[in-house]
Amino acid sequence: MTPTKSLHAIIAATALAAASVATALASPAHADDAAQILKSMANYLGSQKTLSASFDSDIEVITPELEKIQFASSGQLKLSRPDKLRVTRTGGYADVELVYDGQTISIYGRNAKSYVQANAPGGVDQMIDAIQERSGVGLPGTDLLLSDAYDVLMANVAVSQHIGQGVIDGVECEHLAFRTADTDWQIWVETGDKPVPRKYVITSKTVAGAPQYTLRLKDWKTDAFADADTFVFKPPVGATKVDLDSAAMAEFDEIPPGTPSGAKQ
Repeated sequence: MTPTKSLHAIIAATALAAASVATALASPAHADDAAQILKSMANYLGSQKTLSASFDSDIEVITPELEKIQFASSGQLKLSRPDKLRVTRTGGYADVELVYDGQTISIYGRNAKSYVQANAPGGVDQMIDAIQERSGVGLPGTDLLLSDAYDVLMANVAVSQHIGQGVIDGVECEHLAFRTADTDWQIWVETGDKPVPRKYVITSKTVAGAPQYTLRLKDWKTDAFADADTFVFKPPVGATKVDLDSAAMAEFDEIPPGTPSGAKQ
């Protein structure tokens, strides 16, 4: 092949590649695929008797000067269906442990050296609704653990997209995106026979600056918990019990006191 023909071949190949990329980006998103993948994830998680994972979360706030500030924390979750849950979260402004034994919710703030308790007979689903409604304490990613997770996640979705694939912490995932009137959210679901969520991002569209909440999940396990005390709360020596609706609950939050109202995602 002559140099001229080689150059023409290269130009033709480059143009073809560019056209292929443009076509892929312009192609309509596969809404059905997104819903099916999300449902397979929800069904898989919901079918597991026990689950555990570790997580890293980032929450953004917007200051009155429209500066975006991010606060990070890490933790672990352990779930035994239908009525036991333990979540720990440690960050720069929070060191919190939640324990639910099927009858009582206990939340302990190590920084505050205090804890709250409330009766909540029923199951994990009812407990999550109750604790978020009564105290406002964040429970990272617990909507993914609900027995009806798919219905809850899709309740107000107007647009679904299967963006493609991505890699989270070295794990190949399906990248999904969803839109509601108030939020955009994305989720990365591990490919294969264990479709667990690996990353979850929620963007608030109703707050100036569009703050995001990001959750990365890893170390998923489905083995039974051998320790009988996993879901038993024992108040540390010197810890003070406070009312669930007390102002002391502010010490349990993952952002520092004084954050502007409405800035939290």
